[in-house]
Amino acid sequence: MGATIELGRARPSVRPANPCFSSGPCAKRPGWSLAALEGAMLGRSHRAPGPKARIKEVIDRSKAILGMPADWRLGIVPASDTGAVEMVLWSVLGARGVDVLVWESFSKEWAKDVVTQLRLADAVVREAPYGQLPALDPVAPHRDAVFVWNGTTSGVRLPHADFIADEREGLAICDATSAAFAMRLPWERLDVVTWSWQKVLGGEAAHGMLALSPRAVARLEGYESGRPLPKIMRLTKGGKLIEGIFEGDTINTPSLLCVEDALDGLRWAESVGGLDGLIERSEANFAAVDRWVSASGWADFLAEDPATRSPTSICLKITVPWFRALDGAAQARVAKRLAAILEAEGVALDIASYRDAPPGLRIWGGATVETSDIEALLPWLDWAFAEVGVEMAHEAAG
Repeated sequence: MGATIELGRARPSVRPANPCFSSGPCAKRPGWSLAALEGAMLGRSHRAPGPKARIKEVIDRSKAILGMPADWRLGIVPASDTGAVEMVLWSVLGARGVDVLVWESFSKEWAKDVVTQLRLADAVVREAPYGQLPALDPVAPHRDAVFVWNGTTSGVRLPHADFIADEREGLAICDATSAAFAMRLPWERLDVVTWSWQKVLGGEAAHGMLALSPRAVARLEGYESGRPLPKIMRLTKGGKLIEGIFEGDTINTPSLLCVEDALDGLRWAESVGGLDGLIERSEANFAAVDRWVSASGWADFLAEDPATRSPTSICLKITVPWFRALDGAAQARVAKRLAAILEAEGVALDIASYRDAPPGLRIWGGATVETSDIEALLPWLDWAFAEVGVEMAHEAAG
């Protein structure tokens, strides 16, 4: 094994200015400081005119940056992206059969909800292993579909939405939490889109965003599942959409400190060119990693098809023979040690692969991360992997 390990690589001299590469909560926008929150309306009721206007501003700026159709509703809901997805699944599913596309941890959770919690009889789960997508066969127009746009824990994203029909009776329900503000979403083929503040724009956690097409609103108002729902999950009252949710009158009390932070992120997004600028920044980060992977000799993307590789949650696997020869537990130890060395050096925080994913690394490449920091990090990956190799060689020599 020793012959396959590069020993004694020189320690890099340049460090990332910001070592935050976590896939959620994600890095704050460049130049962020607590001063960005000085205008927060603390100690105020979120239903008072001033604070409510701030909440509505988050909605309006988000719609504008994303290019959301004017007839869509967008609201702020509890419990982050998870809360937004759960509210919709429990409110609208069961009216029709449903196809659930699964290729990473969170999409698997939605499939579990559909099959084991909602216990829908007519549910088809299309599942693929990490690194791949399930077959994107067309979803029948009369069926609902549930899917993520970007697999946060696998680094695999959808290349298109051609499997969703333009003319359909079913709803296309899309968890876009690590895609919104970093990828262009085909609104005409979607009906429900969810995300959270703490992803691409680096906001604070616990607040979710729920976007509904007119067709989704019609389903909510026209379908009664008979399921009891707690107040915090109810989107309708008396058979009608609770419109206030989408005008800044939130179901529960949001943090006005987090609202101010979300506005700061949105204003920054506008300053870098809106959605086009955000996408450009994220793709530049991915391009830097792509160039490094091509030359690394020990790492590759977990996503097998280049067309499906995520520019936000960039997931890497270790490919050298000695690593592949290890059992799963040993591989996990090596990958965790690699991430721990990088954290101890203060050059990369929280980049271990997700707990359910294959052992490796996960580097957030969203728009709030500077490409210069990605470029500074990459030599450290080679150095840290060589350090792990030295440790493995010493262990083998025993």
